[in-house]
Amino acid sequence: MERNSTDIPLRDFVGYGRNPPDAQWPNGARIAVSFVLNYEEGGEYNPLNGDARTEANLNERFGATPLKDGSRDWPMESQYEYGSRAGVWRIMNLFDKHDMKITIYAVGRALDVNPPAGPEFEKHGHELAMHGYRWIDHPDLENDPEAEKALIRAGIASIQRNSVSGKPPGGWYLGRPSTRSRALIAQVHKEQGIPLHWQSDSYADDLPYWIPYPGGERHEGLLMIPYTYDNNDFKFTQPPGFTSASGFEEYLKNAFDTLYEEGGKMMSIGLHCRVIGKPGRFPALKHFVEYISKKPGVWVATRSEIAKHWAEKFPYDPEAIKHAPAFDKPW
Repeated sequence: MERNSTDIPLRDFVGYGRNPPDAQWPNGARIAVSFVLNYEEGGEYNPLNGDARTEANLNERFGATPLKDGSRDWPMESQYEYGSRAGVWRIMNLFDKHDMKITIYAVGRALDVNPPAGPEFEKHGHELAMHGYRWIDHPDLENDPEAEKALIRAGIASIQRNSVSGKPPGGWYLGRPSTRSRALIAQVHKEQGIPLHWQSDSYADDLPYWIPYPGGERHEGLLMIPYTYDNNDFKFTQPPGFTSASGFEEYLKNAFDTLYEEGGKMMSIGLHCRVIGKPGRFPALKHFVEYISKKPGVWVATRSEIAKHWAEKFPYDPEAIKHAPAFDKPW
């Protein structure tokens, strides 16, 4: 396959085409639903974390800009603190009430500064996946792969340190990746002998799909479980996005109904503690959870459960991936 001059994997515009595989979800379910909670609070840009700037993403102040003079942004800090102090438990109480297991995209530093969180998530059967050790722009590390690998190792260690089981993460979503991140994560997992079951820095499909394992052997694949920017509460914080809970609720129901009617598809829903955890927005999530809980044939699963199912039903076959991106180097 032809490579480009920068060793960045080529793109795949073909995918499954008009006839995607029958997902064969467990118990004949028509749809797999993956709720993901981005747990970032405490891992964002902050002078206390040694950063030369403050955070400006995913907050209530439209048009906020980072402070770069070493000052702390108290209003921004307290918005993030709301997520870990109050919003997260409002959300988790809902899922625990309905016995729905979700995936936590956990920032390592966020777990470090709220020690009860990790064990509490795991205690109720939720999955601790990796969202990086810091919630920062990894493209800033584009020319320093060793620094990025150090953060990857720190993230893995934080999951093990802040969980009851001590298990390392089986999957990753970085969110603010460099062009090297996907491959560096895969490389560190190999170096540490930790299985990497999935990555989610993709928005390319309604089903999981395989790519060659970056830097791996020909027989090795890496499962991509696509994430979502549209079924995502972060659009409350970015105009023109959702301005009311009812708008978000309607959008989620429309997406669910379409995929449910088609059958054999996967739906991801992206959530943030400091966003959907606010009382005025929370009813959108509550009503949607109640809506799908009354539908037959809905499999609410963690991303690792989805990955396990897909690997068993559709194992990696390098001969079958005609349009897959190729890698010459481990990044």
